[in-house]
Amino acid sequence: MTAPVPVSLIVNGTEVSRLVAPRTTLADFLRFDLELTGTHTGCEMGACGACLVMMDGEAVHACLVFAVQAVGSRIETVEGLAERGAIADLQAAFHVRNALQCGFCTPGMLVTAHALLERVDEVPSREEIRDALSGNYCRCTGYEAIVDAVTAAAQTRCCGGARPADALQDEGVQP
Repeated sequence: MTAPVPVSLIVNGTEVSRLVAPRTTLADFLRFDLELTGTHTGCEMGACGACLVMMDGEAVHACLVFAVQAVGSRIETVEGLAERGAIADLQAAFHVRNALQCGFCTPGMLVTAHALLERVDEVPSREEIRDALSGNYCRCTGYEAIVDAVTAAAQTRCCGGARPADALQDEGVQP
């Protein structure tokens, strides 16, 4: 079966409908049909985390989901999370902590960190953050800075802690 099939889903709050080839992955649908290029395709085996998006509130590897499997779902990409300000604190913390590196993995890291911080009520330990990020590859080896950034954002969200830039200044580091 290669005839295009209709898909309708809600992406970043907007209902979209398209005809797609049955084997089109959600990642390719987002990137090529909707031009939401924050969803990267790296390994295309669900191992690198570059394609992570939120699907009905859960982080999923968009390279492992066919677009037809997402029919009726609510998808939120890194662009949608950024647009509604859901990850503004994470983005600021990544910037301040120099956790952006080359940036290829950053969207997936932000989606993973957002998903983690959405399901916890307190600041996760560094080990819990590392465990959550274990499905994301950063070839720039920037994990310490990324864990620092997620910790800073978690402190802000959970405890009304200092903003990441303020926290750095408290530590004597110039952002």
